[in-house]
Amino acid sequence: FPAAGVLSALGAELDAQEAAPGAAGAYNPQDHLYGMGIEIDKCIGCNRCVEACKAENDVPQDDFHYRTWVERYVIKKDGDVAVINISGRSEAAREAVPEDADVLRTFFVPKLCNQCVNPPCVQVCPVGATFSTDDGVVLVDANRCIGCSYCIQACPYGARYMNPKTHTADKCTFCYHRVRQGLLPACVEVCPTQARVFGDLSSKASRLVRFARMNKIHVLKPALNTEPKVYYAQLDGEVR
Repeated sequence: FPAAGVLSALGAELDAQEAAPGAAGAYNPQDHLYGMGIEIDKCIGCNRCVEACKAENDVPQDDFHYRTWVERYVIKKDGDVAVINISGRSEAAREAVPEDADVLRTFFVPKLCNQCVNPPCVQVCPVGATFSTDDGVVLVDANRCIGCSYCIQACPYGARYMNPKTHTADKCTFCYHRVRQGLLPACVEVCPTQARVFGDLSSKASRLVRFARMNKIHVLKPALNTEPKVYYAQLDGEVR
């Protein structure tokens, strides 16, 4: 698996023709390794990704449960950082700045499951309901999940929730049902600024590899050694 630095070097060999995920023919998971890139400077906080995700994956239509969400970071001149989950909020609420803020800069950061190579959620599940596929996607088998919430507590990214309808753990799957059919995840497909990039890390012709070659990429919480497969460009040190 290519870590962030190796991935950038790999991108130098990018072919002109991009390889589509889930190519036609018999699908073999061992032929793929999926990841996502997010270009923070392009995110406008429109929440279309959140809306598309909820519709595609039957996520509860409320302001408490998300497979993907968007946070607004407000960096103040005194060094303080305000983080606001803007998903599900009105446009006015998304643009609001704390009254006492002497703002230095502000930006949006999409969040989701990081599809870790070393996922803590998989390690703590007592019944094997959470598992990693051969193509690098962490999934939940709802038929085996007992709703103990161990995986939710273990995720350092806050990317899991308990589905109030099924009483089982839920999270982003990169829209795995779509990817296996050669389609993009819903959040990637609807983004009006192309802030999200999805691709196959095992293909030199992948758009994600090109993204890594053209940007200085980072992952969230690298010190935890979970090896996320969600890569960020223009990631500020204040992001957590």
